Amino acid sequence: MINTITTTCLDCRLSDLCLPHGLDISEIETLEIIIRKNRLLQTGEILYAKNDKCLSLFAVKSGSFRRFITNEQGVEQTMGFYLPSEIMGLDALFEGKFGYHVTALETSSVCELPLSRLNELCIQIPSLQHQLNRILSKEIGDIHQQLTILGNTSAKAKMAMFLLMLSRRYASLGYSNTTFNLSMRRQDIGNFLGLSNESISRQLTALSRDKIITVQQRAIHILDLNLLQSIIVPESIKCEMHSLC
Repeated sequence: MINTITTTCLDCRLSDLCLPHGLDISEIETLEIIIRKNRLLQTGEILYAKNDKCLSLFAVKSGSFRRFITNEQGVEQTMGFYLPSEIMGLDALFEGKFGYHVTALETSSVCELPLSRLNELCIQIPSLQHQLNRILSKEIGDIHQQLTILGNTSAKAKMAMFLLMLSRRYASLGYSNTTFNLSMRRQDIGNFLGLSNESISRQLTALSRDKIITVQQRAIHILDLNLLQSIIVPESIKCEMHSLC
């Protein structure tokens, strides 16, 4: 259960990963005035929908979210996942409307950043604009990594890269990079990777059989990061992924 007691940005353990990073105490206190904290969402609840007008950005305080689009036939395509400290809604900055649907994968909370006030503060606090630029740059890097994952034709390599991606992101949060839960359903993972549910199960079973990981329901434990990385081809990608471990 999420603690609903209000936590200040100065007290938040995610502050070094979120917008307050690089700001001095007075600047953080100024930023904190505009933030609407700890909005709670239940599993499956929509945070915002595609084409909604973007009035705010959202920082994941706890839990996780899925980003997806739906075609004319109602078929969903998962485009990615958000974890704590990550900023949602950056895709809307160009056209002023969201390009994706975003829903909670579990009981989650967000900090809401009203865009009009945020823009004002970026002018007032140059270091805040710098941090927002850093976050945008990371978003571009994450999209590049996603394309690298999807560009692999091997189901085994896609699964390995997906687990390594989560490993890196959990490590950046100060969590274990070898033991974590998959908050997303296997059908969401398969939809994201372009694989069937059966293929996701087969790949996890194969990795477990090869003693690279262990799986217990949604809990993943990576036994050998080097072996997991060795699955990825070609060599140029192996070198790129080396930094994830």
